[in-house]
Amino acid sequence: MYAQLVETGAKAVKTLDQMEPQERAFQERINAGIKTEPKDWMPEAYRKTLVRQISQHAHSEYVGMLPEANWITRAPTLKRKAILLAKVQDEAGHALYLYSAVETLGVTRDQTYLDLLSGKAKYSSIFNYPTLTWADIGAIGWLVDGSAIVNQIPLCRCSYGPYARAMVRVCKEESFHQRQGFDIMQALCKGTPEQKAMAQDALNRWWWPSLAMHGPPDELSANSAQSMAWKIKQNSNDELRQRFIDQTAPQIEFLGLALPDADLKWNEARGHYDYGAIDWEEFFNVVNGKGPCNQERLAARNQAWEEGAWFREAMSAYAAKQEQSDMQGAT
Repeated sequence: MYAQLVETGAKAVKTLDQMEPQERAFQERINAGIKTEPKDWMPEAYRKTLVRQISQHAHSEYVGMLPEANWITRAPTLKRKAILLAKVQDEAGHALYLYSAVETLGVTRDQTYLDLLSGKAKYSSIFNYPTLTWADIGAIGWLVDGSAIVNQIPLCRCSYGPYARAMVRVCKEESFHQRQGFDIMQALCKGTPEQKAMAQDALNRWWWPSLAMHGPPDELSANSAQSMAWKIKQNSNDELRQRFIDQTAPQIEFLGLALPDADLKWNEARGHYDYGAIDWEEFFNVVNGKGPCNQERLAARNQAWEEGAWFREAMSAYAAKQEQSDMQGAT
């Protein structure tokens, strides 16, 4: 998911009889499917886990605008340009919803954002890869947003109310993004041999990062069990990865493209597709700042923050003036 390595701070999942009364009552509400709201009592580890996960998700949406914005002025038609512009605008909206949800947990938006700019906070590894051709925009919509939908639909049932409600709208918009990406790939596959080769190249490059996007395998994901006990997560990383592969492999065949993995084959006995080994060393390198575009992405966001300082100051001054005017009008 967009928050790939979130620590819960809990050493082991407690049973109900191991919990203090207040924590037990909290867990029983979770087990009953009752949403936790900002003013409700919650364990500090639960709150911190949500802060890390939702902020990483927000950062991913915000940084995720950059690879696609790179192609807005170079889209092949005016229609494609307008669609891509709308999509990038959607991603900004997703970040806004999620930053707002983080604020309900008692942290300021500025501090959350400054953690991203300093490199303290992480975002999804997928956005540290370059968009080399127009086909990459199709691959991002089809594969990356398709992967995101698989991850995010269960988040609509997350135990924390503000996060779950934000995800309902995000998922609706992501479904549009996925269709937009597939439409680009389909148009390329029906075009010239050179265009189809471009689509194949994009698929080959984005396939493995899209699988890694679901997070490390379950045996390396020590914090998943606690997040699932709290019903922040509904499914394990490997379950979601398998679901994405099962949905996407037939679409690759429909497009007439070659499977990007020699081991990607339908397993009748399992009722799922088998697939090859993911390069987890590459994944962890990218997460830890050693990807193709890590420095470029953070530099772009720091530049935007610095160049936008005058606007933030102007808006703050206007808000203060408006508040003063309202107070004078009330007296």
